[in-house]
Amino acid sequence: MEENGEEKLIAAVRHIAKSLGRTDTMADDILQVFSAFDGRFSLDKLASDRSVPAHPAAAPAAAGREADDPRPPLERTIRTLDRQISRFVASELLIWSDAADAAAFLEAVDDLLATIHDLDAPADKPLLDRAKDLLQRCILRLEEELRAILRRPVGCGPAVGTPPSDGSDSDAAEGSEDRVPVAAPVDDYNLVIDALPSGSVADLHAIARRMVAAGFGRECAEAYGVSRRGFVDASVARLGIRPRPAEEVQASTWIDLEDEIARWVKAVNMAFLILVPSERRLCDRVFASLPPFADIAFGAACRPAAGLLSFAYVVAAGPRDPVRLFRLIDMYEALRDLLPELEHLLSEQYSAALRADVAAGRRALGAAIRGIFVELENLIQRDPAKATVPGGGLHPITRYVMNYLQAACASRRTLEEVMEEDAAIPPDPHRPSSSPSLSLQVAWLMDVLHSNLENKSKIYPEPPLSYIFLMNNGRYITQKARDSELGALLGEDWIRQQMAMVRRWGNAYQRATWTKVVAVLRMDVIGGAVASASPAAGKAMPERLRVFNTYLEDIWKVQGGWVVTDEQLRTELKLAVGALVLPAYRNFVARLRLAGEGGKQAERYLKYTIEEVEARINQLFDGGRRRC
Repeated sequence: MEENGEEKLIAAVRHIAKSLGRTDTMADDILQVFSAFDGRFSLDKLASDRSVPAHPAAAPAAAGREADDPRPPLERTIRTLDRQISRFVASELLIWSDAADAAAFLEAVDDLLATIHDLDAPADKPLLDRAKDLLQRCILRLEEELRAILRRPVGCGPAVGTPPSDGSDSDAAEGSEDRVPVAAPVDDYNLVIDALPSGSVADLHAIARRMVAAGFGRECAEAYGVSRRGFVDASVARLGIRPRPAEEVQASTWIDLEDEIARWVKAVNMAFLILVPSERRLCDRVFASLPPFADIAFGAACRPAAGLLSFAYVVAAGPRDPVRLFRLIDMYEALRDLLPELEHLLSEQYSAALRADVAAGRRALGAAIRGIFVELENLIQRDPAKATVPGGGLHPITRYVMNYLQAACASRRTLEEVMEEDAAIPPDPHRPSSSPSLSLQVAWLMDVLHSNLENKSKIYPEPPLSYIFLMNNGRYITQKARDSELGALLGEDWIRQQMAMVRRWGNAYQRATWTKVVAVLRMDVIGGAVASASPAAGKAMPERLRVFNTYLEDIWKVQGGWVVTDEQLRTELKLAVGALVLPAYRNFVARLRLAGEGGKQAERYLKYTIEEVEARINQLFDGGRRRC
């Protein structure tokens, strides 16, 4: 009677659960409440008449209830797991939309993995094949759930279990230990770091653990990587860089390409300093203690960041036009500065290739920079010596080369690094510019420029004007070097040599122009110091004065349009000419007045006073701006 009464009580409880439970899940929940309330209502007794457990969590109990099944235990277990898992796999709703369902599904997967482990392959092949087929269905559903969790908006969805952690996360941001910083898609360069809830990380980790245990770790990592890749790709695209064929990039105007390079430098820094590290952090949490799958997933997710580097290769392979140097330096420095930051981040087997791509991009840009210096040398050598610069002034090639090198040397350390990268290649003994040293490269360019200017000076019809031309250009080269990093690069000895060369050209000009003028005024050629007092000397002096006047007027006529561009050099040259001519002329005038017959009419022959001769000299080298 007591047993009959208990049966009636159990039947009543079943009826209540069936009446109040609108779904099987709710009915099972009600049965569990009764079981917790009174020990007489065990789940075994309450559910003994149910052929399929209403809730997956009841699977172990269901397995116990089938103890009287005549089939072997492992077969009964697989049958029970098949019913339980099939309900989840066939559901159109996401399993992870309900925490209890997610926990039950994971428990069923764990039971299935344990069962497969217990099966003897030769003896239980039919059962093993059935179990593996069931496991394959679980894996496909787990992949689907993983993608859904990654698409889930921040803050949505329940979490199953606790988030994984490792030693690398011990220094997480204060007050946010339950959130993992992850870069969110951006609309501009003000990149915002969002946070992935720890619950989502825990869910992803739970799925990853089961897939790895089932032997599908690579599939899990690749599914994860493909899902995250869309996010990284969208972030890179929002930075203003889109993949373009090499032909399209090469066909772009340099102005357009300059703008794109500026955007690329910003984008590559954001991608590798913010996006990539945040993806590494997330992968390390999701695949905690599951090497090497964290690295596989990370490499797959960050593939769009590697696509940024293709732009660097295309630009590096472009023309070696010297105007490209400065933007190429910007690109080179961007990749160079990234490498130390990426050394630890991209050190594992599958992500190391990404770091190697960054290093290869830097080397390609370095080779392009070295090629530009070779092209600059060729440009100087090819500059034709056809037309003269009016007045012997500064040649455009001199201005261009010196301003270019002065600007380039603002990045002296980078250029030195680029040149030293080529040190493994033996220099050509017949081509000094092939030396890896930047200082030797620049010194060689200076030699090439000087040689070109020497050739250009030879097309001037008047030798004195050739020297003026060389002085102007030599002085400009020296001043530009002294006022910039070029001076430190070339050294003080080089600068002193250039200054001495300018002085030699100045002396050569004076000899070519003024030596004959001064020689006319010398009196020692006709009888020594007292020659001017003799009658013969007195008669010769007016003729000499006439020749002097003719020389002076010819010089003024021919050289009145010549120019010395540097003010200090112009002043120095005028003073040197005055110091050579004026004392001789002053002495000659004084002797003329003391001369015999000729001296009596000295004023008659004096066409220019000493002051007027000095004024004429001071009007030289101004390009004719102050002609009397």
